[in-house]
Amino acid sequence: MGVTNIYMAGVGGQGLVLTTEIVVEVAFLEGYEVKSNDVIGLSQRGGKVWGSVRFGEKVYSALIPEGEGDLLLAMEELEGLRLSSALKKGAKIIFNEEIIFPNRVLIEKDEYPENIEEKLVKKGYEVISLNAQELAKDLGNIKTANIVLLGKLSKYLPFKEETWLKVIENKVPAKTVQVNFSAFKAGRQA
Repeated sequence: MGVTNIYMAGVGGQGLVLTTEIVVEVAFLEGYEVKSNDVIGLSQRGGKVWGSVRFGEKVYSALIPEGEGDLLLAMEELEGLRLSSALKKGAKIIFNEEIIFPNRVLIEKDEYPENIEEKLVKKGYEVISLNAQELAKDLGNIKTANIVLLGKLSKYLPFKEETWLKVIENKVPAKTVQVNFSAFKAGRQA
């Protein structure tokens, strides 16, 4: 097996750091060498953030070579579009149907692009779309939207469901373990 390259893109406040940590630990527990990288300097609520995870038998660097991304977890539509250029042709994008306007749109200096999902499909990517916030809201805790997305991502990675659940249990507050388990399973089934 070669190296699998995963990008995650969103905005501050969506739980990207926790999401990245969970994927890293799951890959490690499954016996892979794993390296990750987060850009969180702009992570004040609403700022652009992204992370990457690389796993395989041997991983030499946390940096994914340009155009070598296999998967993108797009936690927000525009941020998914922005990072899509780092992907291989035909890469999979787990696409969260959420729009969070960046400051330049809010102050009317820029317009938010329309039909982002359609643009990604036209670029040749396989887009797997879901509304993680709605699923999380239905479970009673909108803060679990990132775990819903992890559930969907898990369908495309070679890791056992039990490993995901074990890591989630260790990473989330004890009082939220059950709702996070439900969120993960809802994402897998979505």
